[in-house]
Amino acid sequence: MKQAVMLRILGRQSYADQEPDSIELVTEGTMEFLDGGWEIVYEESDLTGLAGVTTNFRIEPGKVTLNRSGKLKSQMVFQQGVSHQSLYQMDFGTLMISVKATNLFFDITPDGGVIDLVYNIEIENAATGLIAYHLDIRAI
Repeated sequence: MKQAVMLRILGRQSYADQEPDSIELVTEGTMEFLDGGWEIVYEESDLTGLAGVTTNFRIEPGKVTLNRSGKLKSQMVFQQGVSHQSLYQMDFGTLMISVKATNLFFDITPDGGVIDLVYNIEIENAATGLIAYHLDIRAI
């Protein structure tokens, strides 16, 4: 059964030759336990620059999958120390990206929980940066 949740998402992006960029988003979403894993879903906003995009985190033992749909389509799979490639489809074109989690921690219960994720990202086989997310999830 879907549970309404309040999400507090802290993101930090560090790209080569640029100042690190941080963002904080507080939004409502849903969470549900399905097929042995948790699904956490929310709608992006203008604040993230991804209005019109639905974000879905799938949390399973040893793995987190981030799916985005709508104006942007992507799937990123995070397993600590393992590289995963995927397509990042935008209105103006598609990029091949590779992600490798350097830190992956989650603790989810029916009342909420936390996800900590740090990963390196390559775009078109060029190392581009480090991205960190911290999600606090609370049932409402």
